[in-house]
Amino acid sequence: MEYIRQFHEIRELLKEADHVDVKVVEGRVTLRKFIASMLSYYPWWIVMLYRIRAVFVRLLGIREEENFGELPRLEEADISLTPGETAIFFTVYKAEENQFWIAETPEERHLRAYFGIFAEDIRDDLKRFHVITIVHYKDWTGPVYFNTIRPFHHIVVSRMAQAGIS
Repeated sequence: MEYIRQFHEIRELLKEADHVDVKVVEGRVTLRKFIASMLSYYPWWIVMLYRIRAVFVRLLGIREEENFGELPRLEEADISLTPGETAIFFTVYKAEENQFWIAETPEERHLRAYFGIFAEDIRDDLKRFHVITIVHYKDWTGPVYFNTIRPFHHIVVSRMAQAGIS
């Protein structure tokens, strides 16, 4: 977490966050390749978890539009660093080439979430990738929703990070 805190772009997002977690992996890929590989990781069990999640959010009265028919395979060139542009359903918040990429999830009634990836040079071409999730609850459904999915969130993000270095 100390490595991430040095970036002023993240400090404001961390203020009064209700949940913050960081996963760390090391690999020999570029930041854009890492992001593309992470966001292209769709094993059957993650697709199933997202379908179950869609039912759960409807039970909470949260309306979302989910489309599991198209799960794109992203390439490095597909990853924008321009604020406001998208990668799958994430919107780029702030980014800097070979340094970091911070994105927002779509606007939701129950919470606001940010997803960031920070690339730390270790030696030669080896990088340490810090993958951060920041969650801010908006109403009572935020903690109910997130605390229910939290165990799955940790597994999914950890496996996605591993896929990022593959």
